[in-house]
Amino acid sequence: MKLKDIIACVDGHLICGESHLEDEITRGFASDLMSDVLTILEDDILLITGLSNNQAIRTAEMSDIKNILLVRNKKPSQNMIDMAQELNISLSYTSYSLFKASALLFNEGLKPVY
Repeated sequence: MKLKDIIACVDGHLICGESHLEDEITRGFASDLMSDVLTILEDDILLITGLSNNQAIRTAEMSDIKNILLVRNKKPSQNMIDMAQELNISLSYTSYSLFKASALLFNEGLKPVY
C-alpha cells in the first residue's frame, strides 16, 4: 500500500513527510512498546502507535522506519515534528484506536511483520 492510501483508509491526516506519500509500505507493526519495535528487522514498514513523543521518532530512526501513524487522535508536539522532518520520517495521525486502525489496514492488504 502507498502511504497516501494508508492515510485515506484510516481517515488520517498527514502532519509532515509529504515526500513519503508515494512510498510503498508492505508491512505494519502496531505497538506502544518501543522495545518491541527495536526487534523488527523488516523494511518498508509502518509503525502504528499511540506513543506521541520523541522516543517514537528515535526508535523509528534506529529501526530504519520512515513512516509513523499515531492513533487515538494523538497529535505530535512541534519538537516531535521538527525531529521527524530532520530525519525524513513521515508523521500522520488518526482518531481511530490502535486496534481499529490495524484491522482496517490489515483488511486492505497491509501485511503483519509476524
